[in-house]
Amino acid sequence: MTITHLVTHSGGFHADELLSSVILTRLYPEATLLRSRDADWITPGAGRIIYDVGRDYDADALIFDHHQRPGPLREDDQPFSSFGLIWQHYGRDYLRSFGVPEADVDDIHRSFDQGFVLPVDLIDNGALEPSVAGPLAGMTLPVLLETLKPVFDERGENADDRAFMAALPVARAFVEAAIKGKAAKRRAEAMVMQAIEAAGTGRVLELPSGMPFRSAVEKAGADHLLFVVHPRGEDWALTTIRKSGDSFEARADLPEAWAGLTDADLEDASGVSGAKFCHNARFIAVAANREAVLRMAELAVQDVV
Repeated sequence: MTITHLVTHSGGFHADELLSSVILTRLYPEATLLRSRDADWITPGAGRIIYDVGRDYDADALIFDHHQRPGPLREDDQPFSSFGLIWQHYGRDYLRSFGVPEADVDDIHRSFDQGFVLPVDLIDNGALEPSVAGPLAGMTLPVLLETLKPVFDERGENADDRAFMAALPVARAFVEAAIKGKAAKRRAEAMVMQAIEAAGTGRVLELPSGMPFRSAVEKAGADHLLFVVHPRGEDWALTTIRKSGDSFEARADLPEAWAGLTDADLEDASGVSGAKFCHNARFIAVAANREAVLRMAELAVQDVV
């Protein structure tokens, strides 16, 4: 079936139908995005996908609403919003549209669902309060997207529709960045695994470029690794490895004597020609070349063990 119309409700908007529109407009770029509550449009019909309106969920009929009672639930009984429903049925094709390898599609689909889609679903259904984010509550994505709605005294003709269309590329940027980041992380993981094997029992992991590495290090059980080196433009970087993803605490810090030093001062403190910079927090240092950064890494290991 050729999809000619993507139909969601008119009036004010929320994150779920805005994000759903991001997915569907990429898959059906020639379709018309229509915001309406007209019964003739929000009733299933040939060539249309209806979402967040219509009070029915029937994938065969291409209608994906969650406002009816009872609303659609996930296998774990958590509620869907329209975004979750659209992602469940169209998310894998969305990933394929970015060239995500088929072997990675299911894992990335699941990861994005749990980390990005589910929170939107829960907030939209009132099952999760943005206040759980504490002082950052106003910075959550659903709240930020809703700030793009027109303010009370900017109610000109089609104000909501114009605001929705202006918000769409903003929402698209967040979704695409998250997907590209997850796909890149999978590509990096394979490269890091090879580097871990090459490192053997050594304490320093050398990578061909800067890339996400901590999850692969954890997956490999490479608890012996303390530092990572990699080229960074014309320089080389030496970085620590965090103990966990939600902590800044490192397995080992760079030497205290290097903290905050640059150029000649750092060369004197470290004894390494080509040492250029060490952050005051001792989680990253920079050297002019590979030889220098490997020597700094060797000294950092000696300082720990």
